[in-house]
Amino acid sequence: MALVEVEVEDAVAVVTLNRPEAMNALSKALRAELAAVMVEMDRRDEVRVVVLTGAGERAFTAGLDLKELGSDSSAMDDATGAAPQANPVKAVEQCRKPVIGAINGVAITGGFELALACDVLIASENARFADTHARVGIMPGWGLSQKLSRLLGIYRAKELSLSGNFLDAPTAERWGLVNRVVPAAELLTVAKKLATDMASIDPQFSSAYKKLIDDGFAGTFGDGLALETSRSSAVNRAVTPDEVAKRRLAVQERGRQQ
Repeated sequence: MALVEVEVEDAVAVVTLNRPEAMNALSKALRAELAAVMVEMDRRDEVRVVVLTGAGERAFTAGLDLKELGSDSSAMDDATGAAPQANPVKAVEQCRKPVIGAINGVAITGGFELALACDVLIASENARFADTHARVGIMPGWGLSQKLSRLLGIYRAKELSLSGNFLDAPTAERWGLVNRVVPAAELLTVAKKLATDMASIDPQFSSAYKKLIDDGFAGTFGDGLALETSRSSAVNRAVTPDEVAKRRLAVQERGRQQ
């Protein structure tokens, strides 16, 4: 049985963490397999969008496999390796296609970090998030200490990280951590529908736009505005009036159908 299952249909790849008996804990083998799968999804031209989820209803992933960390002295170094081949979070972040996290259950510590590597988060009503790094005595190495404060504000980030308490799905939506919360039975349907919408965008443009947003977010607001001006000027000069007219009609038609 594969630790990571992949199903591709109509340009959308559903990637499923498949250790439900261990709450999809990120063992060394699962991390390596997930990283390899995400690198493969990035390379496959027929895949335009990825949906990342966990098997079962209990857990998206409970994070690093603590049993393994307690018995394998090399597991910790491997978990925070810089190369995408050793680091599934970096592999998700570096994927040029949109990645939608379909958070079906708990996302704890390293699992929280994996969720935050996605571009969009759709949460099941069963989803809960927790940063237990402080309780385990391990510093985050996949970006959680920096991402959370930028996403939620520094006070809410400190509340979560310095308590280790769980954040339920409705509160996560209210705080802006997830895009929306849906019934568990509808999670994949909703995620796939959004993925299909995203897959209808030209893949090269989608990749460039995603990179513009990510690169701008990583800098200051002023840097981001300058970056947008620079890249938009280069791209938009190549767009002809005929192309604008044709795409305008397509956008209007899509608006009538929605």
